[in-house]
Amino acid sequence: MIATDTVERIRTQANDLFMQYGFRSVSMDDIATKLGMSKKTIYQFYADKDELIDAVVEQVLLQNKECCVSDVKTADNAVHEIFLAIDMVVEMFSKMNPSLLFDMQKYHPNAFAKFQKHKNDFVYNVVKENIVRGIKEELFRADINIELIARFRVETMMLPFNPEFQSKVRLNMIGIHEGLMIQYLFGLASPKGHKLILKYQQERNKK
Repeated sequence: MIATDTVERIRTQANDLFMQYGFRSVSMDDIATKLGMSKKTIYQFYADKDELIDAVVEQVLLQNKECCVSDVKTADNAVHEIFLAIDMVVEMFSKMNPSLLFDMQKYHPNAFAKFQKHKNDFVYNVVKENIVRGIKEELFRADINIELIARFRVETMMLPFNPEFQSKVRLNMIGIHEGLMIQYLFGLASPKGHKLILKYQQERNKK
């Protein structure tokens, strides 16, 4: 039990530091100092920084899956589900260093491969099922090429992390994410769905 608690404590603290500063900027010394323990103790549970990053990424992806599944179940309809997803990602981006994904892709390919698989398999299926749901609810247009638009949506998820794109549109990660999601949603919408989007936008702006 003590070992399990220590593993989780190390992973949680590492996650907090990685989210704040990025993977490359945080050393094992930094993590040890923040935890008030020696690097030797950390290495008893994680062989190296790569293994620790793998564990952190796995946990983040698991939490993302749980949030997505919960949103699907609690959403009143397909449009509402997307607004819940927007809020989930806004909260995540508010705590995330913009360099995180770039660091992972360049320096930690195993962790990045896990992220890519999650995006291309799990997230793709969530997006695809949302479109199917929206069509059935008559909130999305019936003529949508579901696979094409689902793949398009999954690929545009990477744009908020692109520094060159950020500089050209003069928006931060949250601004890009929200803007793309709303445009994506309006592109899917039927006249009935269009009215519902405006309703959710008004409610959201009041908060």
